[in-house]
Amino acid sequence: MRNHSVVPEFILLGLSANPQTQALLFVLFLVIYLLTLMGNLLMLLVIRADSHLQTPMYFFLGQLSFLDLCHSTVTVPKLLENLMSEKKTISVEGCLAQVFFVFATGGTESCLLTVMAYDRYVAISSPLLYGQLMSNQLCVGLVWGSWGLAFLDAFINILVALNLDFCEAQNIHHFSCELPSLYPLSCSDVSASFTALLCSSLLHFLGNFLLIFFSYVRILSAILSISSTTGRSKAFSTCSSHLTAVIFFYGSGLLRYLMPNSGSTQELIFSLQYSVITPMLNPLIYSLKNKEVKVAMKRLLKKRF
Repeated sequence: MRNHSVVPEFILLGLSANPQTQALLFVLFLVIYLLTLMGNLLMLLVIRADSHLQTPMYFFLGQLSFLDLCHSTVTVPKLLENLMSEKKTISVEGCLAQVFFVFATGGTESCLLTVMAYDRYVAISSPLLYGQLMSNQLCVGLVWGSWGLAFLDAFINILVALNLDFCEAQNIHHFSCELPSLYPLSCSDVSASFTALLCSSLLHFLGNFLLIFFSYVRILSAILSISSTTGRSKAFSTCSSHLTAVIFFYGSGLLRYLMPNSGSTQELIFSLQYSVITPMLNPLIYSLKNKEVKVAMKRLLKKRF
C-alpha cells in the first residue's frame, strides 16, 4: 500500500467562477450544442436521402458529421452541467473515460480529414477513373481503418495513464479532462504517459497533417496543369470546404497541445475551438460553400413541406 490518499474525484474549474457569467455561458454553449446537433443531423439526413449525393466525397462527409456529433457530445454536456452546478466535480474514472473518448474521436477526425484529402486528390487528378479507384469497399475500409487506428491509439494512451496516482491536488484548470491537464495533479512518475502521448501525437496527428499537406501539394500541381481557368476554379472549389475544415481543426488542436499546460485563456480558447466550435462550423462550411449540398437541401425541404 502506498502512503498517500487516493483522490476520488477532480474539480473542473471551467471557464468562470462568476455565477452571472456562468449563466450566460450556459445559454451560449447550449445554443452552440443544439446548432451542432441540428446541423450535423441535417447533413446526415440530406446525404442519406438524396441520390445525387451517393458518392465517396459525401460518404466521407456523412462520416465527418457523425464524428462531429460524437466529439461534441463527449465534452459539451458535462460542460453545461458544471456551468449550472456548484460542485463542478468529475470522478477519476469519468475523467479518464472522457480523456479516452476525446482522444479517440479527435484521432478519428484527424484520420478522416486525411482520407478526405486523398479523395479530393483522386477526384481532381483522375476524374475519369474516380469511381473505380474510390470503390465502395475501399471507402468503407478507409473509414473503419480511421476509427480502428484512433481507438488503438487512445487505448494505448489510456492504458499507460491508468498507472498514474493522484494524491492531494484535485483542481483541473480546464472545462474538460485532457491528458496534459492531469499530469500536474499526479504524484507519480508521468514520464511513461508523457512519452506515449508525445509519440502518438507525432505519429498520429503530425503524421496525418503531413499526409494532408503532401496531398494538397499534389492537388495544387494537378489544378495548375488544367488548361482552362474555369476548370481550375471548379477544381479548387471542390477542395475549399475541406481545406477550411482542416485549418480549423489542426490550427486550434496543434496550438493547444504545443502550448505548455497552464490553464491560460488562450489554452481554453483553442480547446473550445476544436472541441466545441469546429463541430458546429463544419456543417455550415460544407453547406454554404457547396452548391450540391444547397440544392439537395432545397429538394429535401420541398419534399417535406
